[in-house]
Amino acid sequence: MTTQLPKNIVLIGFMGSGKSTVARRLEHILHYPLIDTDGHIEAEAGMTIAEIFAAEGEAGLRQRESALLREIASSGMPRHIISTGGGIVVRPENRPLLRALGYVVWLRATEEVIHERTRHNRDRPLLYAEDPRRVIHELLTVRTPFYAESAHLTVDTEGLSSEEVAVGILESARYFFAS
Repeated sequence: MTTQLPKNIVLIGFMGSGKSTVARRLEHILHYPLIDTDGHIEAEAGMTIAEIFAAEGEAGLRQRESALLREIASSGMPRHIISTGGGIVVRPENRPLLRALGYVVWLRATEEVIHERTRHNRDRPLLYAEDPRRVIHELLTVRTPFYAESAHLTVDTEGLSSEEVAVGILESARYFFAS
């Protein structure tokens, strides 16, 4: 007997890869509820991600992410769009949880594109550094194998609109859920 995956679409990827934008586009097309893990954690904590980072460090944030993933996975909710924080793949226990939630799509962008998309954003505590470009490089070096391990599909977002990315994901998800 095979266990049917909930028909969720889970977006993973580095900050600035387009997860939030594509998630909203998918929500609009499918009319599936959107779970933004960062937004959910902020609402539950009554603090921004940057404030959580300052108060609890990265370990505190990662612990909150893992707890939320376990909660979502145990609820068995079908037909949601789940947009995750960029570092959710760092904890080994999160990678199989992501895959258990449904169809996992890694939105990938180059270091240059990520730097360009994030350089004016002050809501990225990991990039509060003298050389954010170096930080992006180092984090991508660590996280890339984890994104690859977690994903069913990888989409390079550079040069594509959120609509193009969303439509591509939907076509691929249809095949995935049909098999």
